[in-house]
Amino acid sequence: MKVLNLWITLLALSSISYADENSSESLEGYISDSKQKQFDYTYEKNEAESSKLRDSWISPFSLSYTFSKNKQDSEAIGTTAAKESEWDQESASISWSQTVFQSGGIYYGIKYAEASGKYADLSVDVTKRKLVKDTISILMQIKQIDLKIERQNLQIKNAEIALEQKKEQYLNGQLDSSFLDNAIIDRNLVIQALYDIETNKERLISKFEALSDMDYKQAAIPRLDLLDKKNFLSNNIVLKMNESEIEKNNYFKDVTTAKYLPKISFNAGYTWQAETKILGSFDKAENTSYNYGVTASIPLDINTFDDISSSRIEYLKSKVVIEDKKRELSAIYDQVMQNIDNLEKKKQLSIENKDIYEKLLDETKELFAAGYKTEYDVDLLRNSYEIAGIDFKIYEIDKQLELLTLYEMYKKD
Repeated sequence: MKVLNLWITLLALSSISYADENSSESLEGYISDSKQKQFDYTYEKNEAESSKLRDSWISPFSLSYTFSKNKQDSEAIGTTAAKESEWDQESASISWSQTVFQSGGIYYGIKYAEASGKYADLSVDVTKRKLVKDTISILMQIKQIDLKIERQNLQIKNAEIALEQKKEQYLNGQLDSSFLDNAIIDRNLVIQALYDIETNKERLISKFEALSDMDYKQAAIPRLDLLDKKNFLSNNIVLKMNESEIEKNNYFKDVTTAKYLPKISFNAGYTWQAETKILGSFDKAENTSYNYGVTASIPLDINTFDDISSSRIEYLKSKVVIEDKKRELSAIYDQVMQNIDNLEKKKQLSIENKDIYEKLLDETKELFAAGYKTEYDVDLLRNSYEIAGIDFKIYEIDKQLELLTLYEMYKKD
């Protein structure tokens, strides 16, 4: 049994290059630098937007300056005397109205901004992990196709051997032409299947090169470990995003309610005015004024109840959504585990097949040496023996692709 387990391990590792780490950072290293930078800029933008929203309760100062030039001509009735006057006017002002109390709205607004920033970052995490998963999945499929090409070439060899055997039997009068015709068709089918596999490989290579800077020939696929359900759900970025949405909607509900409660604002202003006489009786006159005070207000809006009710319903809905998402993710986990269990059975079957072919190959070699079997028989069994080994490796990559479905949403803090 120990020998069999060692054989399984060697089959899984041979001819497949794996990366050793399962960390999020190592998985994200598969996407290109340009795409990584796009995500980095998105994170930076989220931070800036969150800061802007957090400080939105601070009112701006209003500054203004005005300059005008005035000219006036006047003439008294019954005389020819005319008067002309010209002067410049300047004015400047600064005003500020700042809410200092809003029934908790300022506090909830700051918390809502922080929760919104966290939710935005987690949304980017989900998008990024989807891209990482797609990139690694394509690379795994390329590696798997290399195995399928190797397997298909062995099947072509077997089809060619079968064709040669049918030719000899036909020429010896042992078979009619229909058997020979079927052998030719079978050979053509496996060759055509190889062409389809190679075409699919080129398509995948093109997709991979659009997503990653790595050379697919040199890139190693990650070896992903099994995750238990508790670990998968507790470190699931989709659930964390839903939890963050609940927090965000909760604070938004409080912000909406506070919007319709009493608030107190501090008001202040300063104004400067000046007139400079160019033609007239005075040279310059200046005037300054300032004001400050406190305003208490409460909005009376016919839509108050509906607005508050809408934000509350959105909060309650997000709490229901996360429970539904937990159930969905739990079902996905169970399905992946079921698929992996079936793949393990297929792997075990390929090992059993390889063991059978190995014994048959040894016996056929002895019969060939004794003149009872042909070289064709030996080659057929040797190819079938190698195909069984390749099948094991193909199933192992299928298993890694299933685990990748879980790792797409798995990220440890």
